[in-house]
Amino acid sequence: MFGRLIHYGFDAFLLSAFLAGVKRSTGLTPAVSRVPDKDIRHILESYLELGEYAFDFAVVFFGRSQFFERRR
Repeated sequence: MFGRLIHYGFDAFLLSAFLAGVKRSTGLTPAVSRVPDKDIRHILESYLELGEYAFDFAVVFFGRSQFFERRR
């Protein structure tokens, strides 16, 4: 039971980071402003901010690694 909860939490974390990557590369983001409940909207905004943080961390981490290079 506890392992499944950890697994779902990690999957949600990865989905949030994926959505941050989509936002950075295309500008598309979930329409959180259309959620009518203020509390749920705040939770969704916090969830998406977590993905932004994870994405930024991954970019810095991979950018400092010798195994990755920037191509433009």
